[in-house]
Amino acid sequence: MDIFEEIKMKGFHDEYIDPSLDLFAEIEKLKKEKNAVVLAHYYQEGDIQDIADYIGDSLGLSQQAAKTDADVIVFAGVHFMAETAKILSPNKKVLLPDLKAGCSLADSCPPHLFKKFKEQYPDHLVITYVNCTAELKALSDIVCTSSNAVQIVESLPPEQKIIFGPDRNLGAWVAKKTGRDLVLWNGACMVHEIFSREKITKLKERYPAAKILAHPECEQVILELADYIGSTTGILKYATSSPETEFIVATESGIIHQMEKDNPGKKFIPAPPNNTCACNDCPHMKRNTLEKLYLCMKNEMPEVTVPGHIIERAVKPIERMLEISARLGL
Repeated sequence: MDIFEEIKMKGFHDEYIDPSLDLFAEIEKLKKEKNAVVLAHYYQEGDIQDIADYIGDSLGLSQQAAKTDADVIVFAGVHFMAETAKILSPNKKVLLPDLKAGCSLADSCPPHLFKKFKEQYPDHLVITYVNCTAELKALSDIVCTSSNAVQIVESLPPEQKIIFGPDRNLGAWVAKKTGRDLVLWNGACMVHEIFSREKITKLKERYPAAKILAHPECEQVILELADYIGSTTGILKYATSSPETEFIVATESGIIHQMEKDNPGKKFIPAPPNNTCACNDCPHMKRNTLEKLYLCMKNEMPEVTVPGHIIERAVKPIERMLEISARLGL
């Protein structure tokens, strides 16, 4: 973002909002006026999840973005998610409440370096986790999410050589689950790498009956403690279907809002990080607020755009993911 965009965005976010305004009602009104849909990730703050038309993980959000008939997609998530929506719906206006809502995992895999990495393995097919930039998707053969990564790898011939990026922890978990020898890019998510094995073990002593639920972006030492490993949607479904009533949750804490709504009689405890922070929030996800969402819809900015030549290349691996997921009933 250049200095002019910085100034423009600062003024946009500093716009006065009457404190007596019912933002929930105003956002609902704007949805109708603009034929807009609000898509929100589970890691968003509770108010945003409550106002969203659809809440989901990366796979579900991609599927919704591909099939919506709205004219405007307001993406309450991070930048790569809004880019994915634009790639799948290039003729629609895609808005993001805060353009600075980035992703540490996406940042850990610069496309120009990944391109050189890819060139070292010319006979390998490239599977990239959806948590990456549009440019990286354009370098890929198939995109995946944590919900379908295992199934996508298993759908390929056993002799097919594969590069998997950018998340090394997810890639290592997929390799273990499938028995495939994957070439991994050395990237990671800052939130899922800060959990403390020692603190989780002590927490387990306080709650001996609690089941530990972990996202596969976590490090292996955390996954070894887990009773269940899965995507955000998988974690939510497991907690709902399980007869157990206490859970230690090793993923971004935003998901707990939905877990508590779906399971009012159960207790959900966020897994502690290894630093002095008491929470495991993603600072990028939490840049979005209800106020920014309202202003975003009101002003129809900031808008996320993707160059046409990138869309043309990046849409193919995403569509291949959606096709495989549909075929496998995911």
